[in-house]
Amino acid sequence: MEAIPYLAAGAAVAGLVLAVYFFNDVKKAPPGDENMVRIMGEIQKGARAFLKQEYTWVAAFAVILAILIAVFVAPLGAVTYAMGAIFSGAAGYAGMTVATMANARTTEAAKEGPAKALPLAFRGGAVMGFSVAALSLLGVSLVYIIFILWLQVDDAFEILTAFGLGASTIALFSRVGGGIYTKAADVGADLVGKVEAGIPEDDPRNPATIADNVGDNVGDVAGMGADLFESYAGSIIAPIALTAFAFALVADDVTASFNISLLMFPMAVAFAGMIASIIGSFFVKAGTSIDAKALSNALHRGTNVAMAITVVATVGIAYWMFSGDEFDQPWGLAVSVIGGLAVGYGIGKVAEFWTSDHYSPVKKLAGQAVTGPATTILGGVSLGMVSVAASVGLVVAGIGLAYWGGQMAFTGEMEAFGGIYGIAVAAIGMLATLGVVVSVDAYGPIADNAGGIAEMAELDPSVREVTDSLDSLGNTTAAIAKGFAIGSAALTALALFKTFEFAIAREDVVLNLNIGQVEVFIGLFLGAMLPFLFASLTIDAVGRAAQQMIEEVRRQFREIPGLREGEPGVLPDSATCVAISTKASLREMIIPGSLAVVVPLVIGFINVDALGGFLAGALVTGFALAIFMANAGGAWDNAKKYIEAGNYGGKGSEAHHAAVVGDTVGDPFKDTSGPAMNILLKVMTIVSLVFASAFV
Repeated sequence: MEAIPYLAAGAAVAGLVLAVYFFNDVKKAPPGDENMVRIMGEIQKGARAFLKQEYTWVAAFAVILAILIAVFVAPLGAVTYAMGAIFSGAAGYAGMTVATMANARTTEAAKEGPAKALPLAFRGGAVMGFSVAALSLLGVSLVYIIFILWLQVDDAFEILTAFGLGASTIALFSRVGGGIYTKAADVGADLVGKVEAGIPEDDPRNPATIADNVGDNVGDVAGMGADLFESYAGSIIAPIALTAFAFALVADDVTASFNISLLMFPMAVAFAGMIASIIGSFFVKAGTSIDAKALSNALHRGTNVAMAITVVATVGIAYWMFSGDEFDQPWGLAVSVIGGLAVGYGIGKVAEFWTSDHYSPVKKLAGQAVTGPATTILGGVSLGMVSVAASVGLVVAGIGLAYWGGQMAFTGEMEAFGGIYGIAVAAIGMLATLGVVVSVDAYGPIADNAGGIAEMAELDPSVREVTDSLDSLGNTTAAIAKGFAIGSAALTALALFKTFEFAIAREDVVLNLNIGQVEVFIGLFLGAMLPFLFASLTIDAVGRAAQQMIEEVRRQFREIPGLREGEPGVLPDSATCVAISTKASLREMIIPGSLAVVVPLVIGFINVDALGGFLAGALVTGFALAIFMANAGGAWDNAKKYIEAGNYGGKGSEAHHAAVVGDTVGDPFKDTSGPAMNILLKVMTIVSLVFASAFV
C-alpha cells in the first residue's frame, strides 16, 4: 500500500508521455495555406503575449501570499505553494500552445470531413487534458513523497494543502483574467459586427475577430485548464488532509493500517482514473456524418470507456484497501466514489439538457427571441434558475449517498467521520477521469477557432459546415465539463470546510456554527453576499472592456476606407483590439481575484466563528449562482446558434438580433463569472484551512 504514491506518480508520467505523443501527432498535420498560417500566427502571438503578461502580474501576488505562508504557517509551505502555482501555469501554457497550433490544422482537416477533423481537434484538446491531469497528480504525489514519506517534516499536511492553494491562485486569476479577455472581444465583435454592420461571425473585416479567437484560447483553454487542475488537486488533497487533521486529535485510538488506508485511497482512485483516461482516449474516432448525435457519440465514447474502467477498478481498490478489522463494509467507499462520478455526469447531463439546442428548453428560448431582446433575456434568466433546482437535487442526492456509503464502510464511533470521508472521496470520483474529460472540453475552443479561421480565410462553405457541426458539439462538451467542475467544488469545499473545523480543534478551539450566535450569523450573511459581489465585479469588468472594444471596432469601420465594404487588400488593425482586451483584462482581474484571499483572511483574524459562517454562506449561494449563470449563458448562446441554423427567420432576422443580445448578456455569465465561482469557493476554503493555526 505504501507504493501507491509512487504508482500515482508513475501514472502521471504516463499521462505526460501521452500528451507529448498527441502533441507530435497534431504537429505533423498540415496547417493549410499561407493565409490560414498567417491567421493562426496572429492568434498564437496574441495568446502568448497575454499569458506572459498575466503570469507576470499573478507572480507578484503569489510572492506576497508565499511570504505570508512562510511567516504564519510553515516556510516549506511557501515552497509547495510555489510548486502548485508553477505546475498549474505550465499546464495552462502547454494547452494553449497546442490549441493555437491545432486550430488551423483542424480547419485544413475539415476539408476532408469530420472523420479526420474531429479526432485531430480531440487530440489537440488531449494535450491540454493530460497535461492538466498528469501535472496535477504528479505535483500532489511528489509533495506527498518528498515531504511526508521521505523528510517526514513537521506540519506536513499543511504543506501539502499549500500546494492546492498555489494551484487555486493561478486558477482564480486565469479564469477571471482569461474570461474578461475573451468576453470583451466576443461582445465587441458580435454587437458591432453582427448587429450593427450585419456581417457574419468571424468575418475578416471585423477588427475584433482575432482578439475573439485569442480569447477562446486564453479563457476557455488556459483558464479552464487551470480551473480543473486546481479542482483535481483539491479533490485529492481534501480527503488526505481531512484524515490527517481528524486523526491528529485521536492518534492513539487508531491503528497505522487504518490511517494509511484512508490516506492512500484518494491517490489509488486517481491512479486508476488516469490509466482509464489514457485507455479511453484511444476510443475517440468519428465517421463521415456531420450529424450532431453521431459526432457526440464519437466524442463521448472515450469518456464512457474511461468511466466504466474507473468504476470496476474502484470496487477492486475498495475491497483491497478496506478489508481489515477496522472496517465494516468495504463496498461503502466504492459507492461514495462511484456516486460522485455518477453525480458529476448527471450535472453535466442536466447542463446539456438546459443548454443544448437539441432539447426543448433552448428551442423554446429561441422562439421567445421572435418578440425581441426583453423576452429573450427573461426566458434565459428563468431557464438558468430552474436548472439550479435539478443540479442542487443531484448534488444533495450525491452528498447523501456518499455520506451513507462512508458510514457503511466504518464501524462503531467512526461512522460519523466515515460519512464525511465518503463525501470527500466522492469529489475525486467526479474528477477521476479528468484527463479525458478535459480533452473533450478543450476540443471545443479548438473547433471554434477552426470555424473562425475557415471564415477569415474565406474557404469553401462546405468547410464551415463541418467546423460549425464540430463547434456546436463543443458548446455542449463545455457545459458538461463545467458541471463536473462546479459539482466537485461543492463536495471539495464541504470536505475542506470540515477539515478546517478539525484544524481549529487541533489548536484546542471548538468552532461554533450555531446561527443563533451573532458572529456566525454575521459571517453567514457576508458569505452569502460575496458571490454576488464577485459576479458583479467580473460582469462589470467585461462591460467596461467591451465598451472600449466596441468603440475601437466602430472607429475602424468609420475611419479605414474600404474596410466595411471588404475591398481587396484592406485589412483591419487587429493588434489594437488584442491590446485593448489584454490591458483591460489584466487591470480588471486584480480586485475580484484578491477578494477570494483577502476577505477570509481578514474575517479569520477577527473571529473564527464568523469565518465558519462566512464559508457556509458562500458555499451555498456560490454554488447556486454558478449553476444559474453557466446554464443561462449556455442557453442564450445555443438559442442564437439554433436561429442561425435557419429557424425563426435565420441570420439577419429580428429574432436573430434579439438572440445576439441574449448571447451577449450570457457571455460573461457562462465564460467569466459562472466558471470562476467554483474556484472562488475553494480558494476561500483552502485559504482558511492553510491559515487555520495562525487564526487561533
